[in-house]
Order: sequence, then C-alpha cells, then structure tokens
Amino acid sequence: MEEIVKKLAGLGLPGIILVILIVASEGSSAAVAATLTAWGGPFGIVGGIALLGLVTVVGDTLTGYGIEAILKTIYKERRKTEHLNSLVREIQDLPITDELKFKLKNELSLENMINNQEVASPAMVEIVEEST
Repeated sequence: MEEIVKKLAGLGLPGIILVILIVASEGSSAAVAATLTAWGGPFGIVGGIALLGLVTVVGDTLTGYGIEAILKTIYKERRKTEHLNSLVREIQDLPITDELKFKLKNELSLENMINNQEVASPAMVEIVEEST
C-alpha cells in the first residue's frame, strides 16, 4: 500500500482526482474508463487523461501565484466587458471564504472608482526667487 501511495503522490493533484474517481466508482475500471472518456469529450479516454495533465498545470500555476491574485486578475479583466453588479453577485455565490469574497468585491469597487474619476491636470506652479 505504501508503494501505491508514493506513486499516486508523485502524480500530484491528478493522482488525487483519480483516487476519488476510483473510490466513487467503487473500484469498477469500466466506470473509471467511462468517466475519463466523458471528460475527454471528442478525444475520448486520451482527452480525459490529457485533462488530468491540464489539471496539474493549472494547479501548479495557482500554487505559484496564489488563488487570490489569479481571481483578482480574472475579475479585473472581466470587468472590462461585464456589468459590475453581475460580477459581484457571481462572487457572492463562489465557494470561497467570506474574506476572499470581500477582497474581490473591494478590488472591483476600487477599480470602478478609479476608472470613473476624472483625473485633474496638475496645476503649474512657478517658483521665483527674489534677489534682495
């Protein structure tokens, strides 16, 4: 068992997903193959296995930058084309902590305030030295 666990741990997140899939299908290899085939869409089981590889890449990216930074960037980008209220409602329904929801909403609100403010041009000030 220890050897199997080491090999699955080496696979990372896809290994965990595969274990959950096997447990959920009660060890039926046909059910695992059917699920991987369904995940693969038109590419079949090969696509399903490729999807597990993609999960690894996405997981590594999330780990490198952090979920908060990635979500903030995604919502900032979406804010350019979508209405603020719909994004705030979507954030409220996300399965994340209330603290992270607050940060995301705050980030969108700040971005909205910055974009809507008129930036006044700086006044020119001339400093003249008087000689006595």
